[in-house]
Amino acid sequence: MGFVFSDLKLDGDAPVRARPEVGEWGPMEVASTAAKKRGRLVVPLLFVVALVVLAVAVFFWFKVVHG
Repeated sequence: MGFVFSDLKLDGDAPVRARPEVGEWGPMEVASTAAKKRGRLVVPLLFVVALVVLAVAVFFWFKVVHG
Protein backbone atom coordinates (compact mmCIF):
# COMPACT_ATOMS: atom_id res chain seq x y z
CA MET A 1 0.00 0.00 0.00
CA GLY A 2 3.00 2.30 -0.17
CA PHE A 3 1.93 3.64 -3.54
CA VAL A 4 -1.32 5.08 -2.11
CA PHE A 5 0.27 7.62 0.19
CA SER A 6 2.57 10.46 -0.79
CA ASP A 7 6.16 10.79 0.32
CA LEU A 8 6.00 12.00 3.92
CA LYS A 9 9.60 13.19 4.18
CA LEU A 10 9.85 16.52 5.96
CA ASP A 11 13.18 17.56 4.47
CA GLY A 12 12.55 17.59 0.74
CA ASP A 13 13.17 20.49 -1.62
CA ALA A 14 11.50 22.95 0.75
CA PRO A 15 13.53 26.01 1.77
CA VAL A 16 15.11 25.94 5.21
CA ARG A 17 12.65 28.51 6.61
CA ALA A 18 9.72 26.21 5.72
CA ARG A 19 11.15 23.07 7.33
CA PRO A 20 10.01 22.08 10.82
CA GLU A 21 12.38 22.42 13.73
CA VAL A 22 14.16 19.12 14.33
CA GLY A 23 14.74 18.06 17.91
CA GLU A 24 16.82 15.24 19.38
CA TRP A 25 14.21 12.57 18.55
CA GLY A 26 12.83 14.00 15.31
CA PRO A 27 10.69 16.90 14.16
CA MET A 28 9.01 18.98 16.83
CA GLU A 29 5.29 19.93 16.72
CA VAL A 30 4.68 17.97 13.52
CA ALA A 31 1.95 15.36 13.11
CA SER A 32 3.17 11.77 13.01
CA THR A 33 2.95 9.67 9.88
CA ALA A 34 0.25 7.53 11.49
CA ALA A 35 -1.81 10.62 12.30
CA LYS A 36 -1.51 11.81 8.69
CA LYS A 37 -2.63 8.41 7.38
CA ARG A 38 -5.59 8.37 9.78
CA GLY A 39 -6.53 11.86 8.62
CA ARG A 40 -6.44 10.79 4.99
CA LEU A 41 -8.96 8.07 5.80
CA VAL A 42 -11.15 9.95 8.29
CA VAL A 43 -11.65 13.21 6.37
CA PRO A 44 -13.23 11.64 3.25
CA LEU A 45 -15.38 9.41 5.48
CA LEU A 46 -16.64 12.42 7.44
CA PHE A 47 -17.33 14.25 4.18
CA VAL A 48 -19.47 11.37 2.91
CA VAL A 49 -21.35 11.17 6.23
CA ALA A 50 -22.03 14.92 6.14
CA LEU A 51 -23.23 14.64 2.54
CA VAL A 52 -25.64 11.82 3.46
CA VAL A 53 -26.99 13.79 6.43
CA LEU A 54 -27.53 16.80 4.18
CA ALA A 55 -29.29 14.68 1.54
CA VAL A 56 -31.61 13.15 4.15
CA ALA A 57 -32.42 16.60 5.58
CA VAL A 58 -33.25 17.95 2.11
CA PHE A 59 -35.39 14.88 1.38
CA PHE A 60 -37.44 15.36 4.55
CA TRP A 61 -37.73 19.12 3.95
CA PHE A 62 -38.98 18.42 0.41
CA LYS A 63 -41.53 15.91 1.75
CA VAL A 64 -42.80 18.43 4.33
CA VAL A 65 -43.05 21.31 1.87
CA HIS A 66 -44.71 19.34 -0.94
CA GLY A 67 -47.01 17.26 1.23
